[in-house]
Amino acid sequence: MPSYRAQLNIMGLRPGHVPEAVMDAAVASLASGHHVDANQLDVVAGVPRITVRYTVEEDGNPDARAVSSAAAMRAAVENVAVTEKLVVLRRTKGRWIALRRP
Repeated sequence: MPSYRAQLNIMGLRPGHVPEAVMDAAVASLASGHHVDANQLDVVAGVPRITVRYTVEEDGNPDARAVSSAAAMRAAVENVAVTEKLVVLRRTKGRWIALRRP
């Protein structure tokens, strides 16, 4: 199964939400259709960025499913936080290759 990473910058929380709700929403969204391998929070140039690593079944077009699942993840996170710059990467021959840079 191909492995993917969805990276999403978090620009701020929506009123009434705690920081933990961001990762919870992201993981729950992706876990509804895929196996989630790991998640992490980094701060890059002062901007929080979540990364969720997940696998997608190989039947059909896994890249398209990975991108649409990442878009659904962003929509779920948008309920609790303001986001920016979703990037989807695929693991290919030991390297992470960007599929989408909106």
